Amino acid sequence: MILDRYFGRRFLQSFLVIGAIFLTLMILIDLIEQVRRFNDVDLSFGRVLHLTLLNTPAAISEMLPLLVILSTIALFVGLARTSELVVTRATGRSGIRALVAPVLLALTIGALAVALLNPIAAATSEEFQRLSDSYRNNGSSALSISSEGLWLRQGAENGQAVIHARGTSNEETLGLNDVTIITFAPDGKPTQQIIADRAELQDGKWVLSHAKIWKLQDGQNPEFNSVSHDRLELPTSLTRERILDTLGQQDSVSVYDLPQLISDLREAGFSTKQYEVWLQVQLARPFFLVAMVLIGAAFTMRHVRFGGTGIAVLTAVLLGFGIYFIRNFAQILGENGQLPIYVAAWAPPFAAILLALGLLLHAEDG
Repeated sequence: MILDRYFGRRFLQSFLVIGAIFLTLMILIDLIEQVRRFNDVDLSFGRVLHLTLLNTPAAISEMLPLLVILSTIALFVGLARTSELVVTRATGRSGIRALVAPVLLALTIGALAVALLNPIAAATSEEFQRLSDSYRNNGSSALSISSEGLWLRQGAENGQAVIHARGTSNEETLGLNDVTIITFAPDGKPTQQIIADRAELQDGKWVLSHAKIWKLQDGQNPEFNSVSHDRLELPTSLTRERILDTLGQQDSVSVYDLPQLISDLREAGFSTKQYEVWLQVQLARPFFLVAMVLIGAAFTMRHVRFGGTGIAVLTAVLLGFGIYFIRNFAQILGENGQLPIYVAAWAPPFAAILLALGLLLHAEDG
């Protein structure tokens, strides 16, 4: 138990030190990127720094596997150089037994990442996107899905418009059913309301079928001045790709909100595979971090007098990157429907764990 606490403390120290170094570098690099990105926009340094800090939690969440495998390498290379692993084995304790504390800490870090870091990263990513659009496009568009249907907001020089639809009949052409559009003047006052049976997004315009327009003006009866159209065209700056890209930003949705969002998207007629896969990938994250610990240990739990430490470290890092790439590739296959959702999310971490355990058993017991 004392040795487990010692190994756990050393692993946590390595994780915090490496995390602090990467966090500092990441903030500096992203700060430069944000300055370059908004070079043509008159933004103060405080706002640019604010955007950078909002982008930081999502970057940390994405870098956790790298931090964990580097922490594991730093731990066991340090223990090997001081011959502490040799002494541990001399007491009759297997080298694999020394992995208990780092594995439990990796599980804890992964659980905290899912339970706490993911909601924080989702909220900050959403705020980052909102502020970025606001600074660059004056808040030109937004999209949300709820149990009441699909909501869109689009901006224009003469104000904004809010679009509500009960659902979509065709995701390819973005055909919306039971559409209500309310336009607003720049001062926020509503100017007109449009109801249509269907709206289809085409090049730079919404094409409405069986539409009726009510002018919302003070002192006038909207129904008296209403006009009906079999076909009506409204200009828009939205595109199908832009709307679907907004829908595809899974990292801006908390794991706690994903089940409800999946249900709402399914009712609205959109594909939910990428959100379902993303939810399972997040739930499998603790086991993926465990795989990173085992892979890092498999190549560094050896005495330095055997030589080849640099090659072993490089191999561990490259294998970790390879497993990370395979996980992302499996995720893409799952989103495209070419792999079952649970296989795409859970197979890579467990396959990596079994691979690393095989390497460890071979190294320890021959």
